[in-house]
Amino acid sequence: MYTLIKTLVAILVMPTALMAITFGVGWVIRGVGRHRLGNNLIASSMALLLLAAWAPVSDSLLIPLESKYDALKSWPENKDVDAVVVLGGGWQPDQPWSITGKLGESSGLRLMEGLRLWHLRPGLPLLVSGSGANSEMTMAQGYAEAAESLGVPLERIVKLPSPKDTAEEARAVKALLGEGAQVVLVTSASHMPRAMQHFERVGLRPVAAPTHYLGNRRGGIAYWIPSARELHKTERAIYEAFGLLAIRWEH
Repeated sequence: MYTLIKTLVAILVMPTALMAITFGVGWVIRGVGRHRLGNNLIASSMALLLLAAWAPVSDSLLIPLESKYDALKSWPENKDVDAVVVLGGGWQPDQPWSITGKLGESSGLRLMEGLRLWHLRPGLPLLVSGSGANSEMTMAQGYAEAAESLGVPLERIVKLPSPKDTAEEARAVKALLGEGAQVVLVTSASHMPRAMQHFERVGLRPVAAPTHYLGNRRGGIAYWIPSARELHKTERAIYEAFGLLAIRWEH
């Protein structure tokens, strides 16, 4: 029930959902004769959507999350690392594409960064995580197939196919490696603050290795024009912000 409530709240607080609800309410109110109030709600819904799709707004929300942890450009010295952990993302197992083509944007970049770091210490296990629609087509299985095709020996790959979210991923890694284990943790930069909290709360010692950066400070005309890409960034930032708030109820 908690997972369902969390999912519904995450959907309803997104700008597109808020805009649609506000627009719909305004249209109904306008239809019953409250034209001024209805028009104000409709105008507010459009203003909300435009602001959410504007780069100065999306970057101001997303960049603080992405910049909390520095990129791990080289192997962390003086760290007794037990494994490289790549957190789950999205993938499309039913598509007739190559295994790398089935990985989503975030999961492809997460795996690429995980492999880059693993190759610096190929004696360590590579932990790949994520559930799926069934036990045969999990995110962990997709990661494992892609990693093997890119040169990682099968015996070095450890699949964690059951976790459905970051909290479950942290608990699964702890169950495998034990409390106090130190891991290089690979995930999207905007997701890293939440992932670090989950892993630290279960007693692990994660070393942040963020990737998949979306924020930018570039100028130019395109930067000032609202776009679907900027709307996605705003929704990503809001989703992670609510995820950080929800952590206190997940442990």
